[in-house]
Amino acid sequence: MDGDGSEPQINLHIDAEHLAGVYANYATVGFSNYEFTITFARLEHEAEGDIPGYVVSRVNMSPAFTQQLIALLADTWSKWESREAIRNLPEVPPPAA
Repeated sequence: MDGDGSEPQINLHIDAEHLAGVYANYATVGFSNYEFTITFARLEHEAEGDIPGYVVSRVNMSPAFTQQLIALLADTWSKWESREAIRNLPEVPPPAA
């Protein structure tokens, strides 16, 4: 913390080649005594027979960070659900004057 009591700000930078991100439609989660591993993949559902998949990213994290991520995802999901519920409210005609 700074001497004035304010929290330091996180200033993230991203390389241009990572700016678009990657698409994943499948994930697996594994764990050991020391870390959690999330593997993100893209499955090709149009294939016949076995479904081929391609790993697009793998993230290893501590149990403490995993717990923080779960809380952040739950909070963000709740905000998204609220926004979608408001967006999908039926139109109500104005009251007759």
